[in-house]
Amino acid sequence: MSEKPPFPVTRRGFLQVAAGALVVPQTAGDAWAAAPPGRSFATSNRPAQLSENLFVLQDTCNVYLVRNGERGLLVDFGSGRILDFLPELGVTQIELILHTHYHRDQAQGDLLANARGIPIAVPAHERHLFEDVERLWANRRVFDLYQVRNEFFSLTQNVPVSKLLHDYETFDWRSYSFFVQPTPGHTIGSITLVAQIDGKRTAFCGDLLFASGKVQNLYDLQYFYGEHEGVDFSLYSVNELIDTKPDLLCPSHGEPIRDPGPAMQQVQAHLLEWYHYWKPTGTPTYQFKSTQVSPHLIAHPLPTSTFYAILSKSGKAMLVDYGSASWNFFQCFRDATDTYGRMRFVEHSLRALQSEHGVSSFDVAVASHIHDDHVNGFAHLARRYGTRIWCYENNREIFRNPRGRNLGCILAEPIEVDRTFQHGERFQWEEYEFTVMHSPGHTEYQMALFTTIDETPVAFTGDAFFSYDKIKLTHNLIYRNDVRVGDYLRSIQNVQEMKPQLIAPGHGEPFKLNDGMIQEFVARAQRQDAIFASLIANPVTNFGLDPAWVQIYPYQAVAVAGQPCALEIRVRNHSPEPLQVEAALVLPAEWLSSQGRLRFMVAAHSVASHPVTITIPRSAYKRGRRRAIAVDVMVNGAHLGQLAEAVVDMSEPDSLRISL
Repeated sequence: MSEKPPFPVTRRGFLQVAAGALVVPQTAGDAWAAAPPGRSFATSNRPAQLSENLFVLQDTCNVYLVRNGERGLLVDFGSGRILDFLPELGVTQIELILHTHYHRDQAQGDLLANARGIPIAVPAHERHLFEDVERLWANRRVFDLYQVRNEFFSLTQNVPVSKLLHDYETFDWRSYSFFVQPTPGHTIGSITLVAQIDGKRTAFCGDLLFASGKVQNLYDLQYFYGEHEGVDFSLYSVNELIDTKPDLLCPSHGEPIRDPGPAMQQVQAHLLEWYHYWKPTGTPTYQFKSTQVSPHLIAHPLPTSTFYAILSKSGKAMLVDYGSASWNFFQCFRDATDTYGRMRFVEHSLRALQSEHGVSSFDVAVASHIHDDHVNGFAHLARRYGTRIWCYENNREIFRNPRGRNLGCILAEPIEVDRTFQHGERFQWEEYEFTVMHSPGHTEYQMALFTTIDETPVAFTGDAFFSYDKIKLTHNLIYRNDVRVGDYLRSIQNVQEMKPQLIAPGHGEPFKLNDGMIQEFVARAQRQDAIFASLIANPVTNFGLDPAWVQIYPYQAVAVAGQPCALEIRVRNHSPEPLQVEAALVLPAEWLSSQGRLRFMVAAHSVASHPVTITIPRSAYKRGRRRAIAVDVMVNGAHLGQLAEAVVDMSEPDSLRISL
């Protein structure tokens, strides 16, 4: 029996290659002629027509040409050889290239496209692997390699891009509309472009699949050492793509598929078999189920953080938190995010709420606290469903300006807030009455929400405490979340005062509460505060818990050449006595400050700030660079040194759009 060729081609393609071999540009003798960027070789493949205005060329990847009159759009670019065939296809100009993902076989000709003046659009979450890929190569770990995600198949040179393709948005080109469906798997930022072309719903799915039951390889589906995260991602993505019901599937390798449904189901079955080979008792993300706590309270404990749907009689839902689809999705998206970008989010669980529980609208989403694993989906809810965003009053500044503070777990996208609450405030939503209580400890920027659902008093407590065994309460301690002595005691006292019967925590299943659990936690919180006082040298204990009692705000500033950039020096005084503060910015050479030395008083147990501006002269401005600055501090005559720092990005504001 003959073996299959290692790089499958069609019979026609094989005969063409066999007859024409390779076309290699040469000059006289044996000298090599200069080839266009990305193209050292050229096969004898020619474009094939799929429909009146859709063509495909088998290049280093399948390159798809969508035609509109004499103008064309390309999905992926390969080596750029498609440009040689434009005249015979009736196309005089390519107006745009859309990339499904960043791999070199998709994009190795992009420098040629730049040279020809052809704009390039790329997945928003892979922008850095085009425009800033040289930084990746300068910093990518090779020794001690345990993060094996195949970024090694990236371009080797920076390629400017003209447009970002944002998940769940629709991009219009002439008479066509392309919906950007996130389909992570082959790469973490991969997308599928879905458009109506010549009467067929056509999906350009990149390397999500190769053919019926087949993917191109398995090594691209492994991100961490010994794991198989991309298999879980691909299962999710294939399931989402099945729901789009395409008539024609156009993969990056292999033949276009004219009966996509069975082909996708076969791929899903084979991926699921491989998933369960490694995780026999595991549940892939796309199969996560909710827990119906009571008729009008639905818990989703399997995603990264637990989120809840409170159902009203009118069909509306209030969501308490809404984060990443699973720990696998959260961890992989987090670790693949570029230095300046936003963690990716993909929708989950909402269709089930609609189909299984009759939800007609996602009316409100309430944040228990500021952390990204709890609010990763808020901007998506607001954009796609018109969901109103509510939060505790001290969350607003952080949501609106995530660059402002250097706190733990901040999502790099502004979130517009529709309503805020104060400690002790009561409010009505539909038939429910809620009480809000400030609930510090896990973070200063957290609240607990108390209400009665189906005759049961419930407390939504965020990450104040957990009970995975449902026997005792536990907690954690993250100093960068703004921790204070007594915080956890205040949080548990809220529970003592409101007397809920059921705790709905930010992680894990809801659980019933009893007095023994509360008293044990009170003792634990008191002991923690006593240890703080015994260990920390400063008699004002909170100074030893607060790494940011001196701050430069915003922590991530954006500066434009020659224009003043406004900053604040903020000081948080934990002491019962006022502080006399002197501060001076420490800047790179040639940078200018509006003031040399700042002097101001900070009253006891309060926060004070002093404005200052910096300016970067054009001679010192390096577009695309990030530099650190610091502030040197004296307090009550003692020189404490450069206690706080910030970073300054030298970029025009419109180049810093953070992408979902």
